[in-house]
Amino acid sequence: MKIESHRDLIVWQKSMDMVVQIYQLTNTFPSTETYRITSQITRAAVSVPANIAEGHARGGSKNAKMIMPIFWQYLKAH
Repeated sequence: MKIESHRDLIVWQKSMDMVVQIYQLTNTFPSTETYRITSQITRAAVSVPANIAEGHARGGSKNAKMIMPIFWQYLKAH
């Protein structure tokens, strides 16, 4: 399969699944946490697929090649 977009990357797809799960989890938090920990957790979760997409857009730079295995290991563990 040819990778034409970051959306074709399995690591990006799994990271998006993680974002959905994080949003579902944080919806169960008390409303008093909306602007505290909930905001911080969701922003951190969204940054994972965003960084993968950015790395892919750079055309496989050294930085992207270094970071992708780290993301992949994290996602495999969870």
